[in-house]
This record gives sequence, C-alpha cells and structure tokens, in this order.
Amino acid sequence: MKKSLLASVAVAALAITTLSASAQKDPMVGGAPMYSNKTVVENASTAPNLTTLVAAVKAAGLVETLSGPGPFTVFAPTNDAFAKLPAGTVDTLVKPESKDTLTKILTYHVVAGKISSKQLMKMIKKGGGKATLKTVQGEDLTATMSGSSIMLTDAKGGMSTITTADVFQSNGVAHIIDTVLMP
Repeated sequence: MKKSLLASVAVAALAITTLSASAQKDPMVGGAPMYSNKTVVENASTAPNLTTLVAAVKAAGLVETLSGPGPFTVFAPTNDAFAKLPAGTVDTLVKPESKDTLTKILTYHVVAGKISSKQLMKMIKKGGGKATLKTVQGEDLTATMSGSSIMLTDAKGGMSTITTADVFQSNGVAHIIDTVLMP
C-alpha cells in the first residue's frame, strides 16, 4: 500500500514538474500562449497586448526581418507602454513619412543573439551592476537590476522594466517591457 502511494506521489510530482517546465517554455503573453516553435512575429501577432507593436513592425516593414532565422533578443513593449508616449506619437510614427524614425525606434528594441534573463543577469553581475547591450539600431541599452527585476535604460535616460522574461521563440527570445525605449 505504501509503495503505491509513494508511486502515485512520485507520478504527481513528475506531472507538476512537467507542467511547470512546459509553462515556463511556452508562457502566456496578454492571455495568449507563446509557442517556442513560432517566430517572434507569429507569437506577437496572437497577443492582444502587443497589437500596437505588431502594427508598428508592419508599418516599418520589419515583418520579414523579424520572421527570419535570427536569433534575436526582442524587448517587446506592450500596448500600455506605447500609450505612455505623448498623445499622437504612435499615429505619427506609423505614417509612411515616419518610417525611418519608426524603424530606428523598433530596431533599438532588438539585440542580435538569444539572451535569456539568466544570461542577462550574469552579464549585469559580471559588469559590476550593469550590462551594455548593442542594439541592431546601433546604439546601446544599459541593463541593471532593481531588486529581482531587470531594468533597461535607454539613450535618453528613460527606464523600462522587463515584466515577462524568457518568451522563447524559434528565432530568438522576447522579453516583454512596460515602457517604449528611445534611441
């Protein structure tokens, strides 16, 4: 009797561990599951809290690039992050005449390579409390820790917090952030 109870507990523990591992592997963003076998663009397109980002990526003509093999680390601002910008900013940025500016802002949110939050924390520790990340746009982002949160500081001194880390994609990883970064 004790052996079967122990076996049942072991199976239950294994099931919980497996569920935890798969939950970490394919997290939810905005209530939508993110799948590690889909690209950054495919996953972002299903998240209801990333619709502004997806519209901006389309307006900038970056869908094909971010659907490519990568790997990319994308710091993905939510709709609420875009809403923090001054009124009319997003409407202006998605106009064809603003494509260069929009592209510069969006590529400032992308770093070449696949950098997990654990790797980023190690880089911050190794850098004495900060890590400098070269963006695809060409300028630097600075990553620091605030308690257990990873903070990003942009070229203008603006700060953003990673709210959901390690959303692994087939072509990289996304970290969801709460503020748009500005080069």
